[in-house]
Amino acid sequence: MLLSFYNPDVLGDVLLVETAEDVATQNTSQKDNVVRIFDGETDKTIGYNFFNLGNELGIENDSGQVFLDDKQVDILNKAIAQAGFSDKLVTDNSPKFVIGHVDEIKDHPDSDHLYITKTDVGLDQPVQIVCGAPNIDQGQLVVVALPGAVMPTGSEIWPGELRGVDSYGMICSARELGIPNAPQKRGILVLDKGTAGQAFDFEAAKKLFD
Repeated sequence: MLLSFYNPDVLGDVLLVETAEDVATQNTSQKDNVVRIFDGETDKTIGYNFFNLGNELGIENDSGQVFLDDKQVDILNKAIAQAGFSDKLVTDNSPKFVIGHVDEIKDHPDSDHLYITKTDVGLDQPVQIVCGAPNIDQGQLVVVALPGAVMPTGSEIWPGELRGVDSYGMICSARELGIPNAPQKRGILVLDKGTAGQAFDFEAAKKLFD
């Protein structure tokens, strides 16, 4: 996964790149204009900060989440190598909001309102997602925010667990997706059509509740 953010009005010419979720034991190491962010216990890299590369990357007029292409990632990898770090970033342009098909559903063993689903999101095999929506059911077409997704609120989706059960992503409500005029009551968005793994069309979704 590769999440990138650029906000020159607030941070100056700094590109923030995340490759894993923040941890309480995170530490940093700076060499030249590159800061490596890593887990102080495992030494696993969880991100980088790059200074003064906005013009070279062609993002100097951007603000917010940045979607980097292969050429831009090559520039970052060159900066990493020149600074003496050994990591190599990989471009990630796969869709993070996709249509999912709920293949299976069962009650969570440690909750009276959570469900454990096996949901087809177009990968090699269905993924396990814990969901607490009252209207979740087997056979539905739903919208899944996969790890690496950034929600309209700015929150990020990473693999995690709910009540001790692993969960790979989030099955979303229309409100969580920021769809105009979305119902304010609890409940996931259930779609009438679509294919598992297909990118969710936010533009088309704007008409769902006209």
